[in-house]
Amino acid sequence: MEKVYWEEKYIGNNAAWDLGSISEPIKKYCDGLENKDLRILIPGSGNAHEAEYLSKKGFKNVYVMDISENAIKSFRRRCPDFPSDKILNEDFFLHDGTYDLILEQTFFCAIKRQRRSEYAKKVFDLLNENGVLAGLLFNHEFGNEEPPFGGTKEEYEKYFSPFFNFEIFEIAYNSIMPRADREFFIKFRKKHI
Repeated sequence: MEKVYWEEKYIGNNAAWDLGSISEPIKKYCDGLENKDLRILIPGSGNAHEAEYLSKKGFKNVYVMDISENAIKSFRRRCPDFPSDKILNEDFFLHDGTYDLILEQTFFCAIKRQRRSEYAKKVFDLLNENGVLAGLLFNHEFGNEEPPFGGTKEEYEKYFSPFFNFEIFEIAYNSIMPRADREFFIKFRKKHI
């Protein structure tokens, strides 16, 4: 059912969450990455502006993943030179792989609350030792019946603290105006459990 929902969103070009480019907080974080060999996963990638940006900066091990075939097709049209073996049309929760970094950009907010703990555990499982989850989480409750679903710092701490040390967990200072003060920038490092 979720797959059908997202296919319809992309068929109808109804992607209001898509900024049309990489978000400034994630861009700034990516600009600070020095190791071009990092294995990076972008789950729920949609149009994958982050992957396009990283690829142009010389990162060779960037993987995009989306459950929607239409999102994947759109990305392939826009970035025809992106390696096809790094474009994954899969369900994140069924994926098996290992990564150094997972970038979070409007994927977590699309997940129903009852699966959020499962998301935190899945990210933990996919990350290598000392791996990092970095990106943005909403600091806002939307009250929606469908995505995006917001949240609070206390809620996020409950999901992630069993698996991660919080290196950065603060209001993003460089969000776009409609999201100003409504996004946390996070950098969570995998715990040794």
